[in-house]
Amino acid sequence: MDLDLVPARTGLLIVDLQNDFLHPDGAYARGGQTAEAIAALPARVLPVANALRAKGGWIVSTQFTLVPGKGGEPFIAPHLKSIRPFLAKGDFAPGGWGHALVDELQPADLTVEKVAYSAFYQTRMEFSLRKAGIDTLLVCGIVTNGGVASTVRSAHVRDFKTIVLSDGCAAFSQAAHDSAIADLSTVGKVITCAEAQSLIEAA
Repeated sequence: MDLDLVPARTGLLIVDLQNDFLHPDGAYARGGQTAEAIAALPARVLPVANALRAKGGWIVSTQFTLVPGKGGEPFIAPHLKSIRPFLAKGDFAPGGWGHALVDELQPADLTVEKVAYSAFYQTRMEFSLRKAGIDTLLVCGIVTNGGVASTVRSAHVRDFKTIVLSDGCAAFSQAAHDSAIADLSTVGKVITCAEAQSLIEAA
């Protein structure tokens, strides 16, 4: 894959780096679902974000969302409820603190709510990227074998140039992360955050 990129047509696609996933006061910490590899991501991704901002590129944040129904009770898929029984009213609620991109990576130029693994499934993601003139995506976030993998494949079949930041993604196990990165190398280029930063700065 050609790694020449035009910053103004490039988006750093940050998958689900939200307070409810990462912050010590968030929903996942409350449920005991934390991982050092995930907590380390914002600091590792920030230099890439800053380099792209300086060159006129786009920061695109996906926000996993639990859509509230009557009385604010969220619609939670049975599968998700079975593996994350701690999820409750107010978690990942649109516009809430837990729903937001972590402070370290704010602000995002584009924010897209999502309700499933892929950020393209029943969302305005493709519309927003096309309107912004973005044709290249640097993808980072969580989890590598879930939201990241599904989003990368969805971008690939829509003819976006996809570049996965291998150390800008993480999962709840290293084995799951490594396996997903190996799989994603068949649909996009895989580079490190430092390599991405150098690529942007040289553009």
